[in-house]
Amino acid sequence: MPDIREGAPADVSHPRTIRSFVRRTGRTTVGQAKAFADVGPKFLLSYAAAPMDFAAVYGRAAPTVLEIGFGMGEATAHIAALMPEKNFLCCEVHTPGVGALLKRIDEHQLANIRILQHDAVEVIDHMLAPASLDGVHIFFPDPWHKTKHNKRRLIQAPLVAKLAARLKPGGYLHCATDWQPYAEQILEVLNAELLLKNSADASAGGYAPKPGYRPLTKFENRGIKLGHGVWDLVFTRA
Repeated sequence: MPDIREGAPADVSHPRTIRSFVRRTGRTTVGQAKAFADVGPKFLLSYAAAPMDFAAVYGRAAPTVLEIGFGMGEATAHIAALMPEKNFLCCEVHTPGVGALLKRIDEHQLANIRILQHDAVEVIDHMLAPASLDGVHIFFPDPWHKTKHNKRRLIQAPLVAKLAARLKPGGYLHCATDWQPYAEQILEVLNAELLLKNSADASAGGYAPKPGYRPLTKFENRGIKLGHGVWDLVFTRA
């Protein structure tokens, strides 16, 4: 799954504002490049500083879930195939990852995904209207292990407030991490947001069982075999 970080790419103005990523290098494969050419025009959206009309974008009115940082798109494609009744709006800046998801869309004939290759924070700020989302997925964001770098973590109060405001009543925010200190911080931040309510039983320490729709990735399976934990947090909009 992806490393979702804040950064300041050279082609984006106001470099001191919080970003949801850092530009990473990577080679696009022939198959990914072909997917960009063949299906990119249909499934890639252009960033625009105006609220999206989901019905127009997807050609239907349906519950819409935002995913921030999908890495190579394995889990995204799995979930979209499992839930054809929902729309998935997916933000990722890593070009090979976008190409990989486009390839999966083509291979599995998925019609309910749209991709924005743009900073998710700007998408949230300018393209998503209040109370417009039915769900948000943030799986395995970069934990920034060193204490001095903790401030760079994506899931902090300002972003959570933005996401909560864009969820419909009853909508959900699902985060997952394999780094316990980050899980503890996420739990603290989400508990502090007045618009959100923890769906987990208090006896579980505030963490939710892994929802059935989220698949185990190869990375996650490897970590579990090594004895690493994974923490899911699912909060709903009041």
